[in-house]
Amino acid sequence: MNDPIRDYLAEIGRRGGRKSRRALDPETARDMVRVREARRAYGRFRATCFWSYRRDLKIGLEDVDWVAEMLMRNGNREAWRVGRRLCR
Repeated sequence: MNDPIRDYLAEIGRRGGRKSRRALDPETARDMVRVREARRAYGRFRATCFWSYRRDLKIGLEDVDWVAEMLMRNGNREAWRVGRRLCR
């Protein structure tokens, strides 16, 4: 009745699910989202706002405010909106 292979795979799946979950404090989670959005905005508005910078520039947490400033200074209305959202 019990399939040992199926039980084994189910146990591995449960164990992996428990180990892969991590608890982030809210501030760290917000910072991760800001970095992800800044990287996305850098790529999206590269031709209009960041044309003089390297294509493979790595955006980190310390660069989020700079990305927001450049978007709001050099971009169109949509870029300004994204920059404003990064400033929050």
